Amino acid sequence: MVEDNRKFSVVIAGGGSTFTPGFVINLLKSQDKFPLRKLKFYDNDAERQKKIGDAVAIIMKERAPEIEFSYTTDPKEAFTDVDFVMGSIRVGKYEMRSYDEKIPLKYGVYGQETTGPGGMAYGLRSIKSIIEIIDWMEEYSPNAWMINYSNTIAIVSEACRRFRPNAKVINICDMPIDLMDRMAVIAGRKSFKDLDFKYYGLNHFGWWKEVRDRKTGEDLTPMLKEYVAKNGYWVGGEYDEHTEASWEATFKEAAEVYQLDPTTLPNTYLQYYYFPQYEVKNADPKHTRTDEILEYRQKLVFGECERIVKEGTAKGNLWDYSEVHSEYIVDICHAIAYNTHEKFLANIPNNGAISNIADDAIVEVPCLFGADGVQPICQGEAGRLQYGMINEQVTCEKLVVDAYEQKSYVKMLEAFALNKTVPDASVAKKILDDMMVVNKPYWPDLK
Repeated sequence: MVEDNRKFSVVIAGGGSTFTPGFVINLLKSQDKFPLRKLKFYDNDAERQKKIGDAVAIIMKERAPEIEFSYTTDPKEAFTDVDFVMGSIRVGKYEMRSYDEKIPLKYGVYGQETTGPGGMAYGLRSIKSIIEIIDWMEEYSPNAWMINYSNTIAIVSEACRRFRPNAKVINICDMPIDLMDRMAVIAGRKSFKDLDFKYYGLNHFGWWKEVRDRKTGEDLTPMLKEYVAKNGYWVGGEYDEHTEASWEATFKEAAEVYQLDPTTLPNTYLQYYYFPQYEVKNADPKHTRTDEILEYRQKLVFGECERIVKEGTAKGNLWDYSEVHSEYIVDICHAIAYNTHEKFLANIPNNGAISNIADDAIVEVPCLFGADGVQPICQGEAGRLQYGMINEQVTCEKLVVDAYEQKSYVKMLEAFALNKTVPDASVAKKILDDMMVVNKPYWPDLK
């Protein structure tokens, strides 16, 4: 419940995102813990944002007419008088994501949104825009906090560490929480909020050391390991009724990923690093995850927005359900606003959080969230396997930011060539040269 009478102003940077309506519904459901006085959208694509914004305006009028709502493409209007900025941008939209996936596959390397060459290409595209949003926030609302969940998080976080080290920005990801929600169901609990945990690694590149019942302290790790060894993170039944086929395969494949280190529970994205040849063999170069999204989620969301505008009502909309992603962000905002020091994951400079990893590495670890930002909780040493993998991946991420800072083709080539998903430097060069062409409007001019 709310601890005082304050109400907050929020701007969603990336108002045209297909995730925005669901997030808004969750914000409205959470007025008892994070009350709003104003909600704004900002996007540089006016047409796309209007489709979402006009539908959300009807949702707001029906459910919370007392909250002022608007959407704009003007940064000054968007970022003036806000307490929280929610970063949900996709530079280059799905057109560029499709290239991120398909170009590597052309050369026998898996194409994925946040890992391998695709993830590094996306990260390089994102840096300029994230820094721009931070600067607008600091200019027009200097006391605001930015909660950024725009990918590629590890690379964006490294750019923030270098170029805006004092900015009030916290980089987060909900993927571990999504997996913990599955763990909760497997363990007979209601949600991820019923679990406590020890976790360490990088974004989309981490391991659970331990999972316990938050109230009783019961160690659930042995039972979860036994389940994951056989089934991965697949739950099935009603829980997975609407889970897409590609995600079903991912959750099930966690059983194979687990075998490489049975002392921990793995993040599912490790499959792309452990089994890159398998991933390529089972991928369709002409029909990737982006195509699935365009055919399903984007069509569904924009179709629903069109229906709401046409009928003039949002009654019975498809977002009236609890969404882990949105709940998590609202909980983080509540923790910062009311200084509760609750425990969530953040991507931060290591500074001893993983004792045998360099201080300037961006790591993903549990932190206490409060009005002064985040305080990392030490997770001890990384295991030998994890130590080697983390250092290799951190170096790739730093090389991408080097490439941005120095406008260096060689640094970007080094990042691609070093990455565990790429077989050799000649393949890395072919991928990079193709990436250079399509990313020309977004990347710095690499020399």
